[in-house]
Amino acid sequence: MATNQEKLNSTPELNTEVLRDAGEQHSERLKERREKAGELSGGEASHEQARSDALEQAISVEKKHLSKETAVTPSPAARRGAIRKQDLDATYQRTMKQVQSELSTPSRAFSKVIHTKVVEKTSEALESTVARPNALLAGAIGAFVLTLAIYLLAKHFGYRLSGSETIAGFIIGWICGIVFDYLKVMITGKR
Repeated sequence: MATNQEKLNSTPELNTEVLRDAGEQHSERLKERREKAGELSGGEASHEQARSDALEQAISVEKKHLSKETAVTPSPAARRGAIRKQDLDATYQRTMKQVQSELSTPSRAFSKVIHTKVVEKTSEALESTVARPNALLAGAIGAFVLTLAIYLLAKHFGYRLSGSETIAGFIIGWICGIVFDYLKVMITGKR
């Protein structure tokens, strides 16, 4: 049995002759067990049937094992060296297709529109200049505070509001947020 084990471990592919020998040994052990238990009634015919079944099963396991070994290809993440732009783009496209296939039809259409190169580049440009998080937060807070203050003053003195107070408050708060953000970057050097 040690020689069969050595043959299995030494070769990358499973040898059918070794499997056939292992199947015969296994069927002999089964026969001995059944003889001891007094269950052997079919004689040699059942022995041959068990042997052929074991052999067929071993061969099918071998084929599955070999197909798995040949089907496994190294992933781009497992290789060494720098990742190329083409690899990143291909991975991104595969991921987007897989995720979009799980979406509903309207969501898939919307996702395809917002993930086009033009829309993504425009979004990144706006994100790094105009639509900075601190500026948007300051704009929202400015809109709330200034609108509330103007409303309370107008209510107290009896004036009517024109409707542009919220927009003006947002713009003033947004400008304060942009100035704060750029001053922070200039002083600390961190984004």
